[in-house]
Amino acid sequence: MQQLPKRLLSIDVLRAVTMFLMIFVNDVSDVKNIPEWIDHAKASQDALGFADTIFPAFLFIVGISLPFAINARIKKGDSAKGIVFYILSRSLALLVMGFYQVNLEEYNSLFSILPKAVWAILVTIAFFMIWLDYPETFAKTKKHIIQIAGVLILIVMAILYKTSGENIITGMHPSWWGILGIIGWSYLVCALIFYFSKGKGLVLALCWMIFIAFNTSIHFAHVKLQLPVVGDGSSVALVLGGVLVSQLFAYLVKAGKSSALWLWLNTIGISTLLIGLFIRPYTEGISKIHSTPSWIVICIGITTLAFEFFIYLIDVKGKKDWFAFIAPAGTSTLTCYLMPYFQVYLLKLFHVKYPVVFYNGIPGILRSVFISFLLIWLAGLMDKRHLRLKI
Repeated sequence: MQQLPKRLLSIDVLRAVTMFLMIFVNDVSDVKNIPEWIDHAKASQDALGFADTIFPAFLFIVGISLPFAINARIKKGDSAKGIVFYILSRSLALLVMGFYQVNLEEYNSLFSILPKAVWAILVTIAFFMIWLDYPETFAKTKKHIIQIAGVLILIVMAILYKTSGENIITGMHPSWWGILGIIGWSYLVCALIFYFSKGKGLVLALCWMIFIAFNTSIHFAHVKLQLPVVGDGSSVALVLGGVLVSQLFAYLVKAGKSSALWLWLNTIGISTLLIGLFIRPYTEGISKIHSTPSWIVICIGITTLAFEFFIYLIDVKGKKDWFAFIAPAGTSTLTCYLMPYFQVYLLKLFHVKYPVVFYNGIPGILRSVFISFLLIWLAGLMDKRHLRLKI
């Protein structure tokens, strides 16, 4: 078998495909009369919709990428304090963005000065101002002024925010942390475990089993339990699953056993699928909404097999150019994730709606496919002008 590179190009492609699908499933959610399997399964269902596999895949990919990023900083000679600061600052950025986006869901324009669309757009612009990947040639003073202005915008938006509940008007408050917040907490826990364990496989595997066991015990006993930071352990288990696969790859390549990778990935992928199906009747079925252990390990299995496929297609067969049209989603991923906030709220601000035909059936699905391509293409144009987020 062809010797695999030490840095897999397939990770960027897998991330790009996953982000494309994330934009697609979010956009298609308001389309009626589409095949049931495309959408999320309902909370009452013991089922797995296609949309239910996308976010866990993204968490798994966060885990795959994590060791590469931290090891790169170690090789550069970053101090322990610098690496921990890097981990904390990335996590904080994701938590802040997630916190604002979750509160956006409950924003009430009736009690607020700004329309919801204006508030959402200003907050998203502030994210770019603060966490833009400023070129090294960009004047530091100007950069700091823009970043401070972005922080001030977020503060003002927090002051202006109003929502209502139980006959009272309130400001911003924590409920859940949103997609970005969940990524932030999971990344924080897994990055610290990886760094302080020095990436030792046995320690990582033990931690993964602890989080899986914790989540399984919750659903086996039919109790509701959430711990600070780790929640029910599901998201951390998904990220740690990716970390373990990444470390397995690094070990096999270093040991000159690249050919064994296929056996290992097949074993992990198929066995986790079978385990998920086996424990399904005893742990409240398969449910993304309830974060059941069956959902966790089945999604790990699916993503592991998808990762194996892309390793073969991209790193062995060299077909990366096949995915050039969505490449920005693999390198400017956070930018792509935020693009729908501009799209959705600009349309709402100017009261623009698609023709009725595009809210139904196949035309609606095609609309969502087109929107996904369009937003990624726009993110690519922004990237060329150094308008990309980096945390």
